[in-house]
Amino acid sequence: MSTQTSRRLINTTTALSLAGIIALTIYWWQLGLFQNQQVLHTYIQQRQIAGPFLFVLIQIIQVVIPIIPGGISTVVGVLLFGPVQGFIYNYVGIAIGSFAAFFLARRYGQDFILHVVPQKAYDRYIGKTKNQKAFNWFFALAIFLPVAPDDILVMLAGLTNMSWKKFSLIIILLKPFTIAAYSYALLYGGQWLMQLLK
Repeated sequence: MSTQTSRRLINTTTALSLAGIIALTIYWWQLGLFQNQQVLHTYIQQRQIAGPFLFVLIQIIQVVIPIIPGGISTVVGVLLFGPVQGFIYNYVGIAIGSFAAFFLARRYGQDFILHVVPQKAYDRYIGKTKNQKAFNWFFALAIFLPVAPDDILVMLAGLTNMSWKKFSLIIILLKPFTIAAYSYALLYGGQWLMQLLK
C-alpha cells in the first residue's frame, strides 16, 4: 500500500469515526444522557453487558467534546460500577479520549479546538504554550492536580512540539491521581456533607 493510499485511508477512517461520534453524541444528548444523571444511570443499567462499553465511550466523547464536566462523569462511573471497576472504566475512557483529543488537535490545529472549546478558554491558556519546557511541566502538574481544565490543555498540548511519548507518559502515569481524587472526593465528600445536613 502506497503512502498516499495509506493517508487517504487514515483520513477517511478519521472522518467517518468523527462523524459517527458526533451522530452518537447528538442521539445521546437528545435522550438526556448528558443532562440527567438518573437518565444515564437507567440507560446503562438496562444494558448490563454493554453498559461498561457505553460508559467508556461516553467518557471518550466527553474528553474530545467537553459537554459535561469530567468530575461529574467520573463520580457517575463509581456510583454505577463500584470503586474498583468504576475507576478502571473512568481511566480507560479518559485516557483514550485524551489520546484522541491530542491527535485531533495536532492534525487539525486551532480550528478543531475552537469548534469544541470556547474562545475565552482558549485565549486564557494558549499563552502557556510559548515556552515548550515550561509548558511540559505545567501540563504534567495540571494533569496530576484535579483542579485544572485537563481537556483544554490536552488539546493545546497537541499544538506544541510535545512528543507522543512524553504526552503518553504524563497521561498514563499522572491521570489516575486526578481520576481518583474526583471520583472519591466528590462521592464520599458528598455523602459526608449529607450526613452533616441530616
